[in-house]
Amino acid sequence: MKVKILSGKDKNKGGDIIEIDRKNSRAKVKGINMVKKHIKTTKEKKGGIISKENFIHLSNLKIFENTTKGQAKK
Repeated sequence: MKVKILSGKDKNKGGDIIEIDRKNSRAKVKGINMVKKHIKTTKEKKGGIISKENFIHLSNLKIFENTTKGQAKK
């Protein structure tokens, strides 16, 4: 589902929803609201600073294009 950002630092940008947190009414949008995360080095993973998406409140999103599979267009 494609959405458009209505407010904040990424205003008027759009993207696809990755994850929805229904309990807190928030969603993650691909490539929007990027934050820096410091990761500690472990035996399995190398540490460092990575960029990842953070949650945005649903009131700041507008459905731009609804893409549902299997639905016929009329």
